[in-house]
Amino acid sequence: QVQVVESGGGLVQAGDSLTLSCAASGRTVSTRGMAWFRQNPGKERELVAAIWWIEGNTYYADSVKGRFTVSRDYAKKLVYLQMNTLKPEDTAVYYCAAAKEYSDYGGSAIKDPGEYDYWGQGTQVTVSS
Repeated sequence: QVQVVESGGGLVQAGDSLTLSCAASGRTVSTRGMAWFRQNPGKERELVAAIWWIEGNTYYADSVKGRFTVSRDYAKKLVYLQMNTLKPEDTAVYYCAAAKEYSDYGGSAIKDPGEYDYWGQGTQVTVSS
């Protein structure tokens, strides 16, 4: 199993920056990728950014491309989401997730929450205008 814990959410103003952290533990060697999702009440959970553990390749949703940066410290099993130029529409609960163990992590499947077996508790990000 893999355990995931997020931290770093908060209340900021539009244009501000915020960094979320995610600590993974357990059998992380069996999961190829990590991702950040976000969700608002009544809305579907959407992929924000993803990163492959070993290769370091990244993926971003169009809505955050150029503003958000996902990175990882492979040795420490930490994943970060640096969020710059935040907008009110970025307000959501942000979740860190670990991909299913031993899965072929890639393609459009990374956008599917069902491809992730391990989730953090979520951290609220609120951007005021």
